[in-house]
Formats: sequence, structure tokens, C-alpha cells
Amino acid sequence: MRSGEMWRLLSRFNSFRRTHVILQHLRMSKHTDAAEVLLERKGCAGVITLNRPKLLNTLTVGMIRQIYTQLKKWEQDPETFLIIIKGAGGKAFCAGGDIRAISEIGNKNQKILQDFFREEYMLNNYIASYRKPYVALIHGITMGGGVGVSVHGQFRVATEKSLFAMPETAIGLFPDVGGGYFLPRLQGKLGYFLGLTGFRLKGRDVYTAGIATHFVDSEKLDTLEEDLSALKAPSSENVADVLETYHTKSKIDRDKSFILEEHMDKINSCFSANTVEQIIENLRQDGSSFALEQLKVINKMSPTSLKITLRQLMEGSSKTLQEVLTMEYRLSQSCMRGHDFYEGVRALLIDKDQSPKWKPADLKEVTDEDLNNHFKSLGHDDLKF
Repeated sequence: MRSGEMWRLLSRFNSFRRTHVILQHLRMSKHTDAAEVLLERKGCAGVITLNRPKLLNTLTVGMIRQIYTQLKKWEQDPETFLIIIKGAGGKAFCAGGDIRAISEIGNKNQKILQDFFREEYMLNNYIASYRKPYVALIHGITMGGGVGVSVHGQFRVATEKSLFAMPETAIGLFPDVGGGYFLPRLQGKLGYFLGLTGFRLKGRDVYTAGIATHFVDSEKLDTLEEDLSALKAPSSENVADVLETYHTKSKIDRDKSFILEEHMDKINSCFSANTVEQIIENLRQDGSSFALEQLKVINKMSPTSLKITLRQLMEGSSKTLQEVLTMEYRLSQSCMRGHDFYEGVRALLIDKDQSPKWKPADLKEVTDEDLNNHFKSLGHDDLKF
């Protein structure tokens, strides 16, 4: 081969290699843009990984859209038999919606707020009616929006590192993502207590309370995922059998009693009142250290949020999930137009001075008329399924 030809071939090869490298970079950068959530097929399973570990895997509207679209595809795909959803980084499954970003955008762009809540609640509803087994590995922090993408699914697996809470009353919101549906359906008045106080359940207590369907030692999660993915054309029963096997073998805190066990009678009696004022009076009259601790907690919360939440849970107890989400969408939009949400986010997440100035600052000033306005239909703008 003459040196001229050799040179031509080499330069062609080099330009090919350069093009290949450039394309690879483009593919990677596209991947990094889209990498807030990883969507992949493993064996028989479609696996969703919430991938913002530094931000505790909080949800953005982009992530919600990607998950929704992919779930639609997998539901139609004859090769995909189950869904597994998990969080990256080991610290959190998902600590909620990215409310800091929402509050910053919300002041400028009402449309984004409508889209975020509408699409998040549509996803919650879709998960609840999904036609294939849906397994949420709720390992680590699971709050707010993280509860929304797990609790409505068929299977929820807690570990000793799980931490569940619905802390929205502390930021001028209410326990949404279908909280009005699943909280009042927990044992006794437990859900009312969790929704109003934001109390945190940890480890096996997340299972005992009925939030999770199974409990598995965290060091077994990887092999659990492998065993689920390796199933051949599994049915719901097959998936349940695998989860049950792992659950039965789990020894961590097996004999520990539920953290709220000794307080359940108090919770049931104090939180069965029809008004927040009466709940506060019940706690005051009870006078036990547990009751006074809850009183202290409730007194820090947004008065408007407390009143909205109690009514949301009372009404939600007899509604379908779709009716609840329609109600919660109305509430989300009225909270976004109000004062307390932005103030709560400022005090707890931005300035971190932990002393929000609620408006109104007193329960007495939150009138029935104010409350009714939060629950009003949005007409054409209502959430529709």
C-alpha cells in the first residue's frame, strides 16, 4: 500500500474516531440531562431509580413526566411483568416534591404550579390503578411526593432505615398526594395524628402502621431486586411470594412493639374531635407528657394548614382516591395563592430560622368562609381523570 493511501485511510479513521467520540459525548450529555431518573429493563422488571441523591431524590415535574410516560410504555409491553421503583444513594427513597424550587417558581409562574400538582396527582392515581405488580422499595427518607409514588402501589417494602412522614402542616401545606385517602384508612385515628403533627415513623414501624406491606433487611434489597427481576413471566402472586419469603426471614426489630402502641388510646380519643380547637383542648386536658409534646408540635404548625388538613382527612375518609385527588388539587392551588406555603418554605428551607410568621397566626382567625374557599371547585381548571 502506497504511503498516500495509507495516510488517507488513517485520516479517515481518525475523523471517524473523532465523530464517534463526539457522538458518545452527546449521548452522555443527553443522558446526564435525563439522569434525574433512570429507567431501565432488568430481566422481567422495569426499574425506576429516582436519581438526585444529593437532593434526597426530590421530584421535579420533568421526573414525574418521565416516570408517567415510561409506566405507560411498560404497561403495554408484553416483556415487562412488574415495576420496581427505588431511590439512589441509600439515604432517601424520595423526600417529596422539590418544594423549594416550586416555591421559587411559584411566585413568578402560576402555570408551572398547576402543571406540577396536576401531573403529580395524575401519576399517583395511575400507580393506584396500574395493571402490573408495582413494588416500591421505600428505603430511607420517604415523605410527601415520595409517599405519593409508593403508597398507592400494590407492594411497599420498608427497611430498618425507612423514615416515613407527612410533614406538610409545618410548611403551610397539607398531606397531599392522596393523603386524604390513605391516612384516614390507617388504624383508629393514627392517620389524623400523622397528618396533623408530621410525626416520623421509622423502620419496622412503617410496616406496622400499614404504610408498607413488607419489611426486609436493607442489606438484602439488592438480592431481592435480583430475585424479582429473574422471575419468569410472574403474576402478582409470584411477586407476593418472593416478598413474603424475604419478609419472613427478616429478623431486625421483629419483637419490638410499635412506637405508638402505648399511646394509641390517647391518639384515638384526642384526635377523634371534629375541630382542631377541640383536638387541642383534648390534648390539654389529657395532660400526659405525650399529649403535651403533641400540643407543642401542633402549636408550631400553620393554623390554616391544620384546619385544611383535618377537613381533608374527614372528607377523604368516605371518598374514592380520584375524588380525594380532585379535592387536593383544589387545595394545592389555593395554598399556592396564599401566604403560608411561601413563608413556611422560607423559614424551614431557605433562611432556616425555624420561625415562620403565619397569616393568620391564630386558629380563631381562620374562618369557616376561609376554609370553604380552599375547597371550592375550580370549574374548568379542576383536575380531571
